[in-house]
Amino acid sequence: MLDQTATETADSDRIHDEVRARYAEAATAAATRRSDSAAQSSCCGPDGTAVFGEILYGIDDRAGLPEAAVLASLGCGNPTAVAELRPGERVLDLGSGGGIDVILSARRVGPTGRAIGLDMTDEMLALAVRNAAEAGVDNVEFVRGTIESIPLPAASIDVVISNCVINLAADKAAVLAEIARVLRPGGRIGISDVVADDALSGEERADRGSFSGCIAGALSFAEYRAGLAAVGLVDVSIEPTHAVADGLHGAIIKATRPLEAVTDRPAMPTLPRAVAVLDAGADGCGCGAGGCC
Repeated sequence: MLDQTATETADSDRIHDEVRARYAEAATAAATRRSDSAAQSSCCGPDGTAVFGEILYGIDDRAGLPEAAVLASLGCGNPTAVAELRPGERVLDLGSGGGIDVILSARRVGPTGRAIGLDMTDEMLALAVRNAAEAGVDNVEFVRGTIESIPLPAASIDVVISNCVINLAADKAAVLAEIARVLRPGGRIGISDVVADDALSGEERADRGSFSGCIAGALSFAEYRAGLAAVGLVDVSIEPTHAVADGLHGAIIKATRPLEAVTDRPAMPTLPRAVAVLDAGADGCGCGAGGCC
């Protein structure tokens, strides 16, 4: 048991280091107005069209945003468009990157609300602080940490959002438990993530990830539903929005923490831990190969 725990810890550390390095490079590129980072080059779906990043935000959302915030957007959706944010709410963005969703959330919740960004990459945090200042929003804060261990009090958040980050997590069960912990009773989630068809094995998910040059670590639809139910969230819905590879979909995940705790919730299923950072190949569809960005 000790050997297994040590192995899982080492794997988690390795995954964090790989993801941190990948997104540190993306932050540095965005800060200098470049669009040629490895993460930015992994933007295409099976038909060569853009399926990640700024293209998934409407013109109105992008209007008035700092260029670096838009360039640093590497997600698979626009969670602020579906989270139905209301004035005065406290919003937490898991894996906030360059701050695009924090800035959009801050504008939606207004001066009586607050938008908090959580990220583990120093370069992204510095970029996000600069972008928020340039955007003129001051009802924001950015916190360093991992999404497996959120450094915020229990029951302190009205809405948790995230944009294509949970699929990067080494320990997804811990992430889901932390989301439920920080949500206030009646709080909700509006998450964009990559979700796999239930029929795909872990190896098949990794193969698809390699094809698209993205991160191979997606939960299946069934695993997502079971994991959210296991941490006591209800009214779970998972709506696929677009294909990112064969059998892998960008999707919007919604759920609510009930006012009364669920006492008969199911056990947490075994969720896949293995995650690999996969760069787009020389003949892939990334920007460096004349691709979609």
